[in-house]
Amino acid sequence: MALYPVIMCGGAGTRLWPASRPSRPKQFIALAGNRSLFQETVLRAAPLVADGGCLVVVGGVDHKAWIMEQLEQIEIDAQVLLEPEARDSAAAMAAAAVWTHDRDPEGINAFFASDHHIPDHKGFRSAVMSAADGARNSRIVTLGVKPTEPSPAYGYIAPTGRGLGPIAAFVEKPDQAMARRYIRDGFLWNSGNFIVSADVLLSELRAHAPAVESAARTAVATASRGAVSVLGDAFRQAPKVSIDYAVMEKTRLASVLEVDFSWSDLGAWDAIAASGEGQVGGHIFEDSEGCLARAADGMLVAAIGVRNLAIIAERDAVLVCDLSRSQDVKKVVDRIRHSSPQHVDFSRRSEEGLEVGARRLKDWLRCRALPLWSTLGQNESGAFAEALSLDARRVEMPRRARVQARQVYVFAQAGLMGWEGAWPRVVRTGLASLDADFIRHDGLMRTLLCAEGRPLDETVMIYDQAFLLLALATALKADIGGVEAHARGAAIRDQLMTRATSNGALSEAGERPYQSNAHMHLLEAALAWEEVSDDPAWRDLADRVVNLARTTFIDAVSGRLREFFDSAWSAAPGDDGRLIEPGHQFEWAWLIARYARLRGDASAMTVAQGLYAAGREGISERHHVAVNALNDDGSVRIARARLWPQTEWLKSALIMADGAVGRERAVYMEDAAKALRALWLYLTPEGLWHDTRLPTGGFIEEAAPASSLYHIISAFDELMRSIPFSAEGQGASTALC
Repeated sequence: MALYPVIMCGGAGTRLWPASRPSRPKQFIALAGNRSLFQETVLRAAPLVADGGCLVVVGGVDHKAWIMEQLEQIEIDAQVLLEPEARDSAAAMAAAAVWTHDRDPEGINAFFASDHHIPDHKGFRSAVMSAADGARNSRIVTLGVKPTEPSPAYGYIAPTGRGLGPIAAFVEKPDQAMARRYIRDGFLWNSGNFIVSADVLLSELRAHAPAVESAARTAVATASRGAVSVLGDAFRQAPKVSIDYAVMEKTRLASVLEVDFSWSDLGAWDAIAASGEGQVGGHIFEDSEGCLARAADGMLVAAIGVRNLAIIAERDAVLVCDLSRSQDVKKVVDRIRHSSPQHVDFSRRSEEGLEVGARRLKDWLRCRALPLWSTLGQNESGAFAEALSLDARRVEMPRRARVQARQVYVFAQAGLMGWEGAWPRVVRTGLASLDADFIRHDGLMRTLLCAEGRPLDETVMIYDQAFLLLALATALKADIGGVEAHARGAAIRDQLMTRATSNGALSEAGERPYQSNAHMHLLEAALAWEEVSDDPAWRDLADRVVNLARTTFIDAVSGRLREFFDSAWSAAPGDDGRLIEPGHQFEWAWLIARYARLRGDASAMTVAQGLYAAGREGISERHHVAVNALNDDGSVRIARARLWPQTEWLKSALIMADGAVGRERAVYMEDAAKALRALWLYLTPEGLWHDTRLPTGGFIEEAAPASSLYHIISAFDELMRSIPFSAEGQGASTALC
């Protein structure tokens, strides 16, 4: 039977105020050592995973960032189940048991509180393994700690004997005198750790707390998928009850295993002081003994002639209390709720909303990026720079055809959106330079020139021609071009069609001829030409590519779109066939949603929604950015995050929201706001950008590639279609005025 340790992260005790508060509860604070209690619990529990089991963490949605950041710091993976609302321990344990049972009907859960201090990791694991033997015999085993003192801070368990055996009774926290009696009678501290098979726990919940089991089962069934899963709204309907009241005081299967390792729930400041490891920050004691001092960064605590005090200094609140009165901190917090409620929790930084971020992006494009890239980013002959350094200098490097075409598109699109800069000149000279330097005798583009303008690579890439088609269509829409542009576009399209393989897909030049990416940009170009041409061949091309996506590029089982294929258009062998790029899932979702809206095709919109969900799997739960690459099982292949996937996340979230209603629309719009905030991480005030974000949160120091502006301007266009500036009476066509 596989073992599935479950770390319970709910709760936010008030006895450790002002350090522990609802938005940063004690389990995420380093109270006894350099790591947080949560991290110590994970490190203590992770080695217990065996026989195909899995570490599970159950916590609140408000604490997701803490959970993900601290797991990443100690480099341990876990299945994270997030509660939409705290409903006490019974519902949390039920959800973990349902998840485990769905994966492994014989799995055993070991439920551990995330805020306990147990220095003896080896002794703890040995006890859990002994308890697991009882769980295999259909018992619900709790760990009972042999008391070291008559503490009124803990509940107690009356065992029927030594070792592992049935429980005679659970008793509540006693007063000091009763605690002495309990110790004399051989009672144990109730540690709140349970080891039980998922099947037995769910059976006992059905018998004694059926509403809890039912709500948890529905919540898991309707939860979001992935390594971080938000439980469905049914979880909110679970009765708010502890596992002790729901099951343990009623079941006939309760057993206790006596343990004698050092244990504390660090529930108050006197327990922190007793651990000997609770001092934090700068402090100076003069003629002071038995004191605990904790100071926030940049603060200093000084004490003179005092004894047995806790002095806890946060930036907005200070607690001074006699350590013997630590249990009374809760009373002070109750008073603060009424007299100064802003000090119950830390002030939270408000996230920038979608419309505010969009206005900033408008100003950044209009006043910074477009003026910079239309001057320093284009030379006198009309050729566009491949990149600008972060101090706004041209970088001399080979010039790619796709970048020249993309920049023509960018400035034609800017003109269509009302930008009052010199976009007609930029587009005309850009097209002229492209024609002079990149167009071959057959009307198609060569792929690469050296920095001085001499041809380096005569290869014709479908990818490049798709951007030439997009540039020509967008320029035509902006009234630059004429009848000859229609004939030119059709000629390029028809030449590309000669590369069709037996299934209608096109074979790309280069080492990876069978790929989906070039088709994606052909679809974008075909949709652009449908807006400016009545030639039915453009509609046919769009239909062909979408059909290929549905039948060939998208995996029928997972719903994820693959990048590379073999000659039979099956997944390519090796890592190439397993590659999933979140940015492309989003980009295809946006294009197919556009297509669905244009055709009135509801089934195509369903495909787009599935691709969006696949892209969503690549959002880093810690940094809230779309990473570069996953494997086809959803695991992260490349944790770095380039700029362009953030724009595709934004575009696709917005177009998904456009066709949604109610809560579904709200979720997509919330995603769009997150994506825009992610994009802003990359942009610089000067109109430039960082390209690659590292998993640590920093950026690679490199020049800003011109190719990113295509992604940014198209994302802004979608943004303006979705949230026109109503106060200014503006829509997408005048967004950059």
